[in-house]
Amino acid sequence: MPNQQHSTSITLPRGTLNLTYQTNSALDNNTPCQLEDLLGFAQRINPKRAFLFVSKVLGRHIPVAPSTMRTAFTHLASLVPNDLPEPILVIGMAETAVGLSAGVHQALQTRYSNALLLNSTRHAQHSDNNKETLLTTFSEDHSHASQHLIYQSSDRITQEQLLASKTLIMVDDEASTGNTCVNVVTALRHSGLSQLEQVHLTTLVDWSLNQEAPDADDYISTRLPDIDFQRHHLLSGAWQWTDAPNPEPIVMPSVDTTEAGSQPLGNTGNWGRFPTLDSTDGFADYLAGFQSSFTRFSGRATFDKAQLPARILVLGSNEFVWLPFLLAEWLEQNTDSQNKVKFSALTRSPIALGGAITTMISFHDNYGLGMTNFAYNVEPSDWDLIVLCVETAADSVDDMWQGLDNVLVVGCDDGSLDLA
Repeated sequence: MPNQQHSTSITLPRGTLNLTYQTNSALDNNTPCQLEDLLGFAQRINPKRAFLFVSKVLGRHIPVAPSTMRTAFTHLASLVPNDLPEPILVIGMAETAVGLSAGVHQALQTRYSNALLLNSTRHAQHSDNNKETLLTTFSEDHSHASQHLIYQSSDRITQEQLLASKTLIMVDDEASTGNTCVNVVTALRHSGLSQLEQVHLTTLVDWSLNQEAPDADDYISTRLPDIDFQRHHLLSGAWQWTDAPNPEPIVMPSVDTTEAGSQPLGNTGNWGRFPTLDSTDGFADYLAGFQSSFTRFSGRATFDKAQLPARILVLGSNEFVWLPFLLAEWLEQNTDSQNKVKFSALTRSPIALGGAITTMISFHDNYGLGMTNFAYNVEPSDWDLIVLCVETAADSVDDMWQGLDNVLVVGCDDGSLDLA
């Protein structure tokens, strides 16, 4: 039975977004993958593209229950075929999809135990002695921060496996044109991944049927010769944007940088900025650090999960979201059933108020880059405890957060968790 087509229009201040879409018939009928389950809409502060698909399951711009996020990871991974050529590389796109990629990778490891995870980054990395070695760079042309870095492994065996990859599973929250996928694959092939046979574009929502080419898969295939290209998604369709008459001009904040920043990054294990088999590396220490931090924050001698408050929001920061998500998931699973635990993240993405964005908090970034960061749909007074997780020192966080008495900052200092 063919998928049922739907259509809708969303009016935003700078124009109208017309959508045609369908859910994936390969998913169970009970899977919550309707448009209203997956997406809201908002206006970008970006002259390149005036609109934004705001995910309701990603935990980035809208706080989401960790269990909802985990379900999305599992459903998306289930669409990836069996019997793929190995070695397999799962690659996620910074900053929005670095947690999604880790979740999909973890789910896939029940079938592909040796799959590698690698995320792009916009934060230049340095070791104690010298600059870490870049594998390649690529551009995400429509983004507010277009340049991405991809690092190789310092471990010889891991690096050999990376270069020998035969299947690439590219994970992103959405695909709009397919250009980013082409840019990533082209950059990787030029950087030594010459044995790639298959590419699987794996997204929550795929809008790349909007391509001007008669067939979107043909469009990708003509630009990626000798590659078997497939796409997997929970929902797919096409969009068409119509500008409003005389739209107001947009001035975008300066956020397009791949510098390291003046604040050093602490040691939080390897969750994908470098190739890894185990994205949970470092979580046990991170959980212990949170527990110690909470006991000091609450003025108690020892940690007791029964003492955790009822409404808890865990905030990751920029690309540092996977270990914070695992913390939020642990809290959700280890607190009273009446507790409400949700997850979201700080971001450099500039988005206008309206539509799916009901509140916005702006502040200085914690990386020492001198840029503005944002927290969307977060009202601090709605939460008994906000756990703000950063990969820099706790005192790198803007005074705005430090001044809230319900905010616990879990940061890193000199390579270890800062328990201040």
